[in-house]
Amino acid sequence: MPQLNDDQQIRQLGNLELLARQVVEGFITGLHQSPFHGFSVEFAEHRLYNNGESVKNIDWKLLARTDKLFVKQFEEETNLRCYLLLDTSSSMNFPDKGINKLQFSIYAIAALMQLFKKQRDAFGLCAFADKAEMLTSAKSTGTHLFYLYAQLERLYANPQVNAKTNIAQVLHYVAQQIHQRSMIIIFSDMLENNMDDEKLQTLFAAIQHLKYNKHEVVIFNVNDRKTEMDFHFDNRPHHFVDIESGEEVKVHPNKIREVYQTSMQNYRHQLELKCAQYHIDLVDANIHEGYNNILKAYLIKRNKMI
Repeated sequence: MPQLNDDQQIRQLGNLELLARQVVEGFITGLHQSPFHGFSVEFAEHRLYNNGESVKNIDWKLLARTDKLFVKQFEEETNLRCYLLLDTSSSMNFPDKGINKLQFSIYAIAALMQLFKKQRDAFGLCAFADKAEMLTSAKSTGTHLFYLYAQLERLYANPQVNAKTNIAQVLHYVAQQIHQRSMIIIFSDMLENNMDDEKLQTLFAAIQHLKYNKHEVVIFNVNDRKTEMDFHFDNRPHHFVDIESGEEVKVHPNKIREVYQTSMQNYRHQLELKCAQYHIDLVDANIHEGYNNILKAYLIKRNKMI
């Protein structure tokens, strides 16, 4: 199945649930066709039988089909709590043509929720800019899934204007609200105005708060790599506008590309070092590369936690 990362193709689907199902089904099919083993996607409710244990929970129908002994696992044995944190600040509305970072993140989160449902993992949603707009409880029911899809569709239809980011404040709030060990998955471009060393220290103090509470943290650093990282623009003067603050500047990209790239590379390097120091998974999420790497990163993290 081709990667669903084209905005026109996504809009033709017209349904968040349908898109999520197609992404997940294509991903699972790809796993089964590849040498990428070790992920229990179809049979999250089973585990292999261990010699000597009770036979009362053996799935005899599955034995007949597979000639292997599997034990039925109950929800409390497999359930993992996952909270998805979605940055809805105005910088996520970039670029203004094709799919933007916010839309990509919403579709990725919808696909992850489908995978959570298959795995019987409980999931909640937090939408934030400079503060948490919403933070739901974590549940694994179909009703909860459709409620969160409705919230995602609302966020898709109502992008914020001139909304700034305060990730650190939001993470402290989340750490105070979530009391059971969970997987915290952050979708953000990790961009704030003047993200200097002091702000980085503040950010990672908040992440350390999550880690202190025994949460596992995954950051999907959402970006349009071609423009935001590599600064590839047409060879002519451009008018740039800060989406969050409204500040404007006119400049020729060729004159500042090297300085810009160096600055971004230094920031990214510091981010990677801090994530490694705190044992946080930092995953590059280029909006033009589809969703499979995101789903795979979740499964890898999940297998380490279970």
